[in-house]
Amino acid sequence: MSLEGSCLCGGVRYVVDGPLGTVVHCHCSMCRKATGAAFRTRAAVPSASFCWSAGESLLARFESSPGEERTFCRVCGSTLVTLFRDRPEEIALALGTLDSDPGIRPSAHVFVGSKAPWYEIDDALPRFDAGAPQSGPIPSPRLRSSAALLSSR
Repeated sequence: MSLEGSCLCGGVRYVVDGPLGTVVHCHCSMCRKATGAAFRTRAAVPSASFCWSAGESLLARFESSPGEERTFCRVCGSTLVTLFRDRPEEIALALGTLDSDPGIRPSAHVFVGSKAPWYEIDDALPRFDAGAPQSGPIPSPRLRSSAALLSSR
């Protein structure tokens, strides 16, 4: 599976060559400030599956907390990926920058303890006051293809 994405102006482009990991809606104040929205929907992506395909020189980086660098396009300001010093094998991809449907859906709301007071969560996804538990992946609702539906009957 290969997915492509870009910033708002199209100057920075990337390719994800492989499946996405867990997708969550992050309500932390940093994600809200970085996006200007109630939350940031992000996916875990193995670093080895991700590459910049154009405009890497347009990237700027900001250390939003110790050991975490957020990248964004210095032309249009789009938030792209977050890099982790202590977990270099994984990045956090802003799902809103994908150019097509990744076929995976969010599995939880995280950092709900600091969500915007003006936003009400109205879905049935699990909610965590801080990050998701580290005991294993959160079961992620996925789109099922018609072939998968037929084979499960």
